[in-house]
Amino acid sequence: MAKTDWKAEAKDLKKKIRKLKAKLGAALSDVAEEVAEEVGEAVEKVTTAVKKAKPVSPLAPKGGFPALPVIAGVEFAAAGAGVKYQNRKDVMLIRLAPGTAMAGVFTRSSTRSGCVRDCQAKLAMKAPAGVGAAIVVNSGNSNAFTGKVGDEAVAAVTGAVAEALDLPPSRVFSSSTGVIGEPLPHGKITAAVPALVADLRADAIEMAAHAMMTTDTFPKGAAATVQGEGGPIHIAGIAKGSGMIAPDMATMLVYIFTDAKISPANLQKMLSRNVDATFNAITVDSDTSTSDTLLLAATGQSAAAEVKGPVAKAFETALHGVMRDLALQVIRDGEGATKLVEVQVTGAASDADAGKVAFAIANSPLVKTAVAGQDPNWGRIVAAIGKSGAEADRDRLTIHFGDILVAKDGWRSPDYREEDGAAHFRQEELLIRVDMGLGKGKRTVWTCDLTNRYIEINADYRS
Repeated sequence: MAKTDWKAEAKDLKKKIRKLKAKLGAALSDVAEEVAEEVGEAVEKVTTAVKKAKPVSPLAPKGGFPALPVIAGVEFAAAGAGVKYQNRKDVMLIRLAPGTAMAGVFTRSSTRSGCVRDCQAKLAMKAPAGVGAAIVVNSGNSNAFTGKVGDEAVAAVTGAVAEALDLPPSRVFSSSTGVIGEPLPHGKITAAVPALVADLRADAIEMAAHAMMTTDTFPKGAAATVQGEGGPIHIAGIAKGSGMIAPDMATMLVYIFTDAKISPANLQKMLSRNVDATFNAITVDSDTSTSDTLLLAATGQSAAAEVKGPVAKAFETALHGVMRDLALQVIRDGEGATKLVEVQVTGAASDADAGKVAFAIANSPLVKTAVAGQDPNWGRIVAAIGKSGAEADRDRLTIHFGDILVAKDGWRSPDYREEDGAAHFRQEELLIRVDMGLGKGKRTVWTCDLTNRYIEINADYRS
């Protein structure tokens, strides 16, 4: 081969090699892009799944949702209307028998929702004799701070239920829970009413509890039975609540049912008397909702005689127990909670002062983060007492963690050992006791710790 031919052939081979390299590079680039795209999609799916995942609170009742008694005269149904959530039930309907007595307590927020104002107005009316009632609840949208549009949505939803169940609109009560300030797509709810009515049944209370959950990690239920004159009287209740929990009727939705024969006036008195020591004694984050609602319905269908005398006392005690159980379940499901904390304050100058101290401790981010970190930093409790605004005397205070004396006489107890306090803070349920040494005032409240998970939930709440 001539020298010149060899050089020409070598040049051609180099060109071919460059072209092959270019093709190989392009092919590899395409493959890399495809792989990167697939990896990106997988990461996005995993991230979305993680965001949507709601690991059940470690403080949830170990047995799951309790077996609640069927309350004669009460029926439940739930459906997926797509108010906000897809592929889940987000609307529930409750039908109450003719003659049902109703009572309720609500948030005192000055920006309370249209549903709350509507319920308050309807409870203030005299109920027609022998007429039933209904409750309709949606999750995903609180219909709060939505002006006249919100009022129109309430009227549309309650009107559709009233027509479907042949009830006066004044006997249909509604609640909404979820994002504030977004118009409620009430057409989605009214479209679901026929299916809800068709599905009503007495044993679907757990499904109803699921339908009203938002950031809750488990449905909440509680029950009690009282022996009345002539037969048993049953009580069953469900609740939702996890964040934006603070007293002022506490931040949640609660529905309690009984087959007791009792007048609306007496039912309301019992409910109001027991709110402060239950739903108004809990706090997750010191924020009061616009939508707090607690409705209590008595169908009167028990075989027992009307609730009065000793039976009335037993009934009210049982009602208190159900309310307290539900309230504590809300704290057990506090957003990101890993600890249940009971704060007992005694010896205050007044009950009001005891409440100031108890809530100052329970709402303190420094106390709550110390609990999360299992750090028995009792100095933070001292600081919370001092800022509460209650009358206090440093040298009369005593502080206990459970039965462990931590501080007295204005200083740490000489017998206190840090490792004992740390051991108490490692428990799932903690007790912080403070005696003010000034009088007979007392108050007990419940709270939970403040963890990174609380921030994650609320930072991503609308995304």
